[in-house]
Amino acid sequence: MKTLVILAHPDLERSRVNLRWKEELLQYPNDVTLHELYKEYPDWSIDVPAEQQRLEAYDHIVFQFPLYWYSYPPLLKKWFDDVFTHGWAYGSKGDRLIGKKLGLAMSIGDKQENYLPEGSVSFTVDQVTTPFKASVKHVGAVALPYFAVYGASFQASDEEIDQSARDYISYINRYSRQ
Repeated sequence: MKTLVILAHPDLERSRVNLRWKEELLQYPNDVTLHELYKEYPDWSIDVPAEQQRLEAYDHIVFQFPLYWYSYPPLLKKWFDDVFTHGWAYGSKGDRLIGKKLGLAMSIGDKQENYLPEGSVSFTVDQVTTPFKASVKHVGAVALPYFAVYGASFQASDEEIDQSARDYISYINRYSRQ
């Protein structure tokens, strides 16, 4: 089963992690379709019918982005607001996402230990991603466990980032076959 990866990074060319993940994904064109929101919509004018058709064509969808102020990058948030419409994604006739598997692949700038109740963030990544999980539940889809790499801003070595790219492909393959 082919996976749709929706990549939302506001400055991809300067990203160590998301750019490396993109390079890895491009090596698997038979398994992954990559859709870059900031490249597709530089003016932020989202083609909602095209995006909805794209989502309908896949049962396994991963949203790839840097955790951005403990949330999505702004274009991805707008994309969710525009694309997940009443009557299509939810409501009495909104059934297009029911049963689809949706996951998150996030680069996180800070250290993993800071995303503990006693850490400097005081919240876990699982808690920070609650709005995504609630949205997925609301539209009848299935929220997959998230994939993340920590220390993306400054601590992760090139070797760790390369390993995370291989692990990301394993994550995609594991959940696309279920």
